[in-house]
Amino acid sequence: MAIITEEQDSSNSSAKRPTKKPRLKPPSTAPISSNPNPFTFWFYLTISVSLVTVIFVTISSLSTHQDPKTWFLALPANLRHHYSNGRIIKVQATPHSDSIEVFTVRDGPKDSSHNVLIVHGLGCSSYIFSNVVKSLGKKGVHAVALDLPGSGFSDKFVTVVEHKPMGGFGRLVEMYNEIKEKGVFWGFDQLVEQGYVNYDHEENEIRMSKVEHLNAIELGPEEMGRVLRQVIDTMGLKPVDLVLHDSAFGLGANWVAKNLGFVSSVTLLDSTSNQTAFPLWVLKWPVVREVVLGFGFVFQKVIQTCCLKSGGGSDSDSHRLLLKGRNGRKSVVGMGKKMNSSFEIAEWGELEGVKDLPMQVLWSEEWVEQGRQVAGVLSQATFITHSGGRWPQEDTSEQLAESIHEFVSKIPKPIKVAEKKEPIPEHIQEILDEAISNVHHGFSSHDHGHDHDHGHGHDHGYPSGYGLGHEYS
Repeated sequence: MAIITEEQDSSNSSAKRPTKKPRLKPPSTAPISSNPNPFTFWFYLTISVSLVTVIFVTISSLSTHQDPKTWFLALPANLRHHYSNGRIIKVQATPHSDSIEVFTVRDGPKDSSHNVLIVHGLGCSSYIFSNVVKSLGKKGVHAVALDLPGSGFSDKFVTVVEHKPMGGFGRLVEMYNEIKEKGVFWGFDQLVEQGYVNYDHEENEIRMSKVEHLNAIELGPEEMGRVLRQVIDTMGLKPVDLVLHDSAFGLGANWVAKNLGFVSSVTLLDSTSNQTAFPLWVLKWPVVREVVLGFGFVFQKVIQTCCLKSGGGSDSDSHRLLLKGRNGRKSVVGMGKKMNSSFEIAEWGELEGVKDLPMQVLWSEEWVEQGRQVAGVLSQATFITHSGGRWPQEDTSEQLAESIHEFVSKIPKPIKVAEKKEPIPEHIQEILDEAISNVHHGFSSHDHGHDHDHGHGHDHGYPSGYGLGHEYS
């Protein structure tokens, strides 16, 4: 008899019981991973760079279009003091252009036998030579440093007037201005008499509008020579001991070769024919130039790398303010483009008359190899080093002044004095003497000793426009 146990029942029942299906998890909402789109990075990068560029350009435009008075009052005390010690001279860069103002600073006796004119390179100004000028003045040398047009305190822009044919909207504006000038009743009378305002009468058929805009001053070698000539004439520096700093040699060397009677000697101060100590490319690129001129520590790093032996401290920020002020950057960049990059200093040194000029090459010890190359192609030049950088600094001003003074003091005075006055031919002198005697005879017979000045105090010096009323005699 078979016995059925409970375990068998339970096993059978469990076998018949349906199994539970596992619960299905809801589909995940997480995004399916895929390869990143490379265009997304460039899109955001382009947007970021464009935004930064717009910000910097806007800040630059707001900071550089200040009126001269606001810009000057915002300068530090050392720059304002430098300006107060200087004088303004009016020159013409081209024969038919308007006069522009050139800032100069001088020291030393005006009757000195040595007249030193220091011309700075691109990117800096006469401020960098203020201590050198003072040191030369103490040594009895009449020393002058100038700001090239477009630099420092000299004019950086000229106003250009253009006449353009007036369009339809311009004619309406002109008609409104004419009614405003002549009165409403004039316009009303025109309407009553003729039924319209007689604005388009025959003489006004073609009306021109006057448009004024500012152009940055950009000197080339020819314009640079004209400026030097006028400064020398106005300040009575002939014959001059010319000191050409940095890129000033590339702008002024041709003028020296054509005007040997104005030059007594030439000193090349860290100067080459086709290079500038200050990297002009940082002033060309839109974002880079705003960063360099907008932040003092960035500008200080740039000139410390290329121009100064040390950081320069507060002076570096003074150079930045003068370069940035009134958007002088445009003038400096334009002048850099006009430099004669193919100029050969060796050929210049062998030109007739130039090879007889006393000449020295004064160069920084930090970049001495370049100085040796320049002195090597100028057989008549003496080579001297100084402990400063490519831009003079306060701690080396006395050393530079001593080297310049020692050099010009060795130049024989008869050579310098002989250039000042040429002898008058004998037959011309006889005519002049006869004319003078006739004038004196006429005065004695008609004037009977009257005073012809009548107390007006006529000045036979330079016009008051030169130097703001201060004479250079």
